[in-house]
Amino acid sequence: MVADDFPSSVHTWRAWADRHDAEVVAVRPGASQTWTDALLPALDERVRLVSVPNVHWTDGAIVDLARVGERAREVGALFVIDASQSLGAMPLDASGLRPDYLVAAGYKWLLGPLSIAYLFVAQEHRAGRPLEQNWINRAGAEDFAGLTAYAGEYRPGARRFDVGQRTNFELVPMAIAALEQLLEWGVGNIAATLAEWTGRIEHQARERGLDPLPAGRRGPHMLGLSVPPERRTTIADELADANVHVAMRGPSMRVSPHLHVTDADVERLFAALDRALAQ
Repeated sequence: MVADDFPSSVHTWRAWADRHDAEVVAVRPGASQTWTDALLPALDERVRLVSVPNVHWTDGAIVDLARVGERAREVGALFVIDASQSLGAMPLDASGLRPDYLVAAGYKWLLGPLSIAYLFVAQEHRAGRPLEQNWINRAGAEDFAGLTAYAGEYRPGARRFDVGQRTNFELVPMAIAALEQLLEWGVGNIAATLAEWTGRIEHQARERGLDPLPAGRRGPHMLGLSVPPERRTTIADELADANVHVAMRGPSMRVSPHLHVTDADVERLFAALDRALAQ
């Protein structure tokens, strides 16, 4: 895994490692390294599974999924992508990357409601053990009169991994509408537009010595700024008072604009940040 990964991933793989008498290794890059440069040498024949995001959740630093996936296959490791921090804001070619599993929370860049998530399972793993045993992932579940026949078979494909109550008539239509909107806009167009905004933010942040990652080393939709550690909480509060909402994540102040952002929003961000840093 990458160091300082999102807690849900860390807890999941620690529990998995405990069950299989394995060890979780968190890879941290050196001062001049990218995440990809640090990950590739760590992937050898001892590795059973590599789980990576497309961008790091704290500052948007990018992981080259194609290179990591290729190396994982070379050493016989499962390749798992957590795309929660990028899917919907960055194009992702699952057929080209060939992950064993890909998961994404639906409420972030996919613009859906909480409690919706998405899981892709490669064909060779679709006979695996489901995450939970429920009636709706069984073959013939649409026949309510026959439910007490207790089918031993699952629905075809990856439907065996569905959460119970997946037919959530309130949340699922919201998620569908969000996905349709993203497809109408085009994820490539979203990424290009957000890259312009984060590029402007990067330029102004660099002028202030806040050390943002350059565009080539991060996703187009977010970036982390370095603020004084002892001032993190007060800076966030002062920005919020100016109706500027950022996230303190790990060592970074994460800034993640979306399509609704205007020039006035960016001006307000840096005006408030200048006031906060001057105190």
